[in-house]
Amino acid sequence: MLTSSAAGVYVICPTPFESDGRLDMASTDRMVEAYLKAGATGLTILGIMGEAPKLTADESQAFVRQVMKAASGRVPVIVGVSAAGFAAMSALSAKAMDAGAAGVMIAPPSTLRTDDQIVSYYADAVEAIGADVPFVIQDYPLTTNVVMTPKVIMRIIEQNPSCVMLKHEDWPGLDKITTLRRASDAGQVRRVSILCGNGGLFLPFEVERGADGAMTGYAYPEMLVGVVNLIKEGKRKEAHDLFDRHLPLVRYETQPGVGLAVRKYVLKKRGIIAHDTLRKPGPKLSPETISEIDWLMQRIERPE
Repeated sequence: MLTSSAAGVYVICPTPFESDGRLDMASTDRMVEAYLKAGATGLTILGIMGEAPKLTADESQAFVRQVMKAASGRVPVIVGVSAAGFAAMSALSAKAMDAGAAGVMIAPPSTLRTDDQIVSYYADAVEAIGADVPFVIQDYPLTTNVVMTPKVIMRIIEQNPSCVMLKHEDWPGLDKITTLRRASDAGQVRRVSILCGNGGLFLPFEVERGADGAMTGYAYPEMLVGVVNLIKEGKRKEAHDLFDRHLPLVRYETQPGVGLAVRKYVLKKRGIIAHDTLRKPGPKLSPETISEIDWLMQRIERPE
């Protein structure tokens, strides 16, 4: 089961598709192995970058089972269960936990506006999935348009013992990490794991501010692992040097709209997945964009 001591890099997995849009189970197995070889301490599936809304309920469950089989219990797997209604959330959560998931991740719907609405939503979500299911708050206002202040996050943590992690993706959000860590250090709120997303764009500083690691899907996860480990070893310069080498591609991947297409193209070119197919509707990369990505990859992979 997922706990509040979770740390390291939980790689956000895309959902691999065949060229005709069917689930690609062979690539799923290869992807899991590649991420574990890169040093991932956990995996997260069916998140915002996993094209979850484009899957049927049966496909979501089949993908969960395939990832669990490929991971073989070697690392914890978190399943995104965000849904428009609690019935769908409850059903997928139950299937995921039965398949061996360590916990689930829940993003707030864009309809929430007030602090009380946000807190009440998570209380209702816990009732729907069961208070025994560990869950992750996904704080991603750039996508959800729901702004959660540190006080709101602390209220959710305190009112729901099954909340064990915050996936932090606010931007700017470094001061939010500092505020939450100071509060937990002072005993004002229960300490939970903080893993950060945003493509890893601010990862070195996030870990220095008190985050326990990353939960994102950058196409070179070994960089994420290396940066987190180096900072925890006190090797700040080495960590930032490694990060800076990858920063141009990290930045390129974080472009709204085309980010997932870029990431899947890189994963395909690295041999991790067979196709860079996105479920429709989705963007297609222009020849010029592909040329720029190839150039960025060459610079990353050049000999030292």
